[in-house]
Amino acid sequence: MSYRPPVADMAFTMRHAAGLDEAIASGLYGDLTGDLVDAVLEEAAKFAAERVAPLNRIGDTQGATLADGRVTMPPGFRDAYRAWAEAGWNALPGPVEYGGQGLPTLVAAPCSEMWNAASMGFALGPLLTVGAVEALDKHGAEDLKARYLAKLVSGEWTGTMNLTEPHAGSDLAALRTRAERAGDGTYRIAGTKIYITYGEHDLTDNIVHLVLARLPDAPPGTRGISLFLVPKILPDGSHNDLRCAGIEHKLGIHASPTCTMVYGDGGGATGWLIGEENRGLACMFTMMNNARLNVGLQGVAIADRAYQGALAYARDRRQGRAANAAGPDMSPILDHPDVQRTLLTMKGFTAASRALCYLTAAELDRARLDPDPAARKAAAERAALLTPVAKAFSTDIGIEVASMGVQVHGGMGFVEETGAAQHLRDARILAIYEGTNGIQAIDLVTRKLPLSGGAVVRAEIAAMRAVVAAAAQAGGEGFGATVPRLRDAIESLDRATSAMLRALKAGDQAAALEGATPYLRLFGLARGGASLAAIALAARAAIAAGDNDPAQPGRIALCRFFAENLATAAGGLEESASQGGGFGADAPLALAS
Repeated sequence: MSYRPPVADMAFTMRHAAGLDEAIASGLYGDLTGDLVDAVLEEAAKFAAERVAPLNRIGDTQGATLADGRVTMPPGFRDAYRAWAEAGWNALPGPVEYGGQGLPTLVAAPCSEMWNAASMGFALGPLLTVGAVEALDKHGAEDLKARYLAKLVSGEWTGTMNLTEPHAGSDLAALRTRAERAGDGTYRIAGTKIYITYGEHDLTDNIVHLVLARLPDAPPGTRGISLFLVPKILPDGSHNDLRCAGIEHKLGIHASPTCTMVYGDGGGATGWLIGEENRGLACMFTMMNNARLNVGLQGVAIADRAYQGALAYARDRRQGRAANAAGPDMSPILDHPDVQRTLLTMKGFTAASRALCYLTAAELDRARLDPDPAARKAAAERAALLTPVAKAFSTDIGIEVASMGVQVHGGMGFVEETGAAQHLRDARILAIYEGTNGIQAIDLVTRKLPLSGGAVVRAEIAAMRAVVAAAAQAGGEGFGATVPRLRDAIESLDRATSAMLRALKAGDQAAALEGATPYLRLFGLARGGASLAAIALAARAAIAAGDNDPAQPGRIALCRFFAENLATAAGGLEESASQGGGFGADAPLALAS
């Protein structure tokens, strides 16, 4: 089926789960208005549905191809990308001084969701370019910014991120790519990088690679890593000493060329230092954190696309007779309670993860734009806390919802022509790249929970409680057991948080690590449920004000379903997280059996 961007739900989530209206009213976003935001979303939706979505099936079936070191994108991709860049979409969040529109991350987030829902294979290239722009803008020398930023911002050129090597995946301390000082302010880079998204393609005339490498006199480990800008085409127009040696044949995202990049066959690729020598990891993490939020949005995007397809199929497909069916004819499978439960689960998880990602985007904006230094610091810490949850929870949801989409389709879901299988195949990578979800859980528990002595996570839990308290005070028809179920989930999170912090304080890191993954899932359930409650409260207020939009009671009903049917998993997750998993001592025995 075709993709229809859920613009109204996106805008409502921005306003009532991520605080868009309050941010505009406070002047945080300058002269940005709600009407302008709506216009941006409507135009993005039109481009995503009409120009990008038709590429999804083509990209999956034909894929990117490699011949003689050159990658050719699937039919239609080059024209669509150029039209997309010329329309200014790549420049949406870019710095104004380099031709960008300077729009907030919160406005860019739903657009990113749309591009990825329309065709994740198409959207992956621009996703990395946005991160490259941010890293170069924040850490690059003025001459590098003057030479490269405007073309990256406009999308005339694309950017990549080169971390992984054949022997070193997430362990960056083990990387071996070498950098030698050339004596003229440049460096010579030599080594091999793998899994480089859009490392070679024919969409643009130049590709700007950001490459992690190690200088000869660098200290060992991650303290000795530097970051270099290594363009495919040098400023004099000659081809740099780099090549694409292969592209991966993958489970999904076939349109996205995942490249093996070789640097320095002919003596060393020319590169320029970004930031300081041996401080490259800090520069790269500017790009990584941007990418992690956008990967979370990819999870939301795939989930929404899978839900839309499953809902359309369930309306059309007739099988059996529903319990309350009138007449002898077979019922649409949408009328069967189990299918309804599956679809509501898909929609509820998608809405919760969308709210979580948009909230994270809003905090990233506040950390950058708020005039009050204390408010910027608080927002930066909140964004740091939420980012691993946004990335991991949302991408897990993307996989689960895509799998449910196959289930709704039944046997036809296992047949490629329906498109349901592609969503599952495409989604599977999301929990792996930009830091596996296990790494996100470790980051959340060991680095983010202790921020400001635990005050950041305590403030977040207090914010969740405040939303549920407001829902309790509002009451009203349609909320059912929303308040007690969400309150239970939040209290489970609070107790599990205390257990985690106690384990860390006692030096029992193993216990914290054993429970990290269920803890992150618990956090996502509680935060997602609280966000849906905020949306439901806004919907209730709209109804009370005379709004007859049928979406409003639907938002209340969806929150209730989430609270009563999905948030109820919190108790079990609390037990797994709080007891540290309880498997550490027995793991070798169990695994050997």
